[in-house]
Amino acid sequence: MIAGILLAAGVGSRFGSHYGSQKLLARLSDGRRIIDASVAHLAAACGGNIVAVVRRDSDLTDVLQTLGCEIVINENAEQGMGTSIAVGVAAKPAASGWLIALGDMPSIRVDTMTAVVDALRNGAQIVVPEMAGKRGHPVGFSAKYCARLQSLTGDIGARDIIKADANLVEEISVDDAGIFADIDTPADLKV
Repeated sequence: MIAGILLAAGVGSRFGSHYGSQKLLARLSDGRRIIDASVAHLAAACGGNIVAVVRRDSDLTDVLQTLGCEIVINENAEQGMGTSIAVGVAAKPAASGWLIALGDMPSIRVDTMTAVVDALRNGAQIVVPEMAGKRGHPVGFSAKYCARLQSLTGDIGARDIIKADANLVEEISVDDAGIFADIDTPADLKV
């Protein structure tokens, strides 16, 4: 079973305070909240098996539970994305792999996520979607990386793992600009 890890413990400081303390509750141009789209796409690719990583007292907890996510709290969220990946993977240590997705990237298509999951199921160790020679998100890791992912700290995520094991990275070519499109400011909501 490939588990989806949804990283949603950031503070969204570049987004501003117009949407309260949580930018992922802001609405896209199609009326959906950012978080609704991100969860729906990840759930479709991972068969609904999603762990959402949030910070303590997050405005997202109830929303994510309603959307069917298992919630885990990152007590060290202020230390960066690496800690959120570590907490998420630790919640599903028996998974055969993890698809790590960012909560603020709602435009990644389901078929892109599914292609990453399928590559993991077919024996790939690290899977990254790419378009026009540029890598994007989400990134998949096999069970081989359980301990290394759980030991991550800081804000660079799993980049060092990918760099260290570059010969094991399988790139999946996609035609999906959503793999690059994160929402950092209100102007980005027009996706």
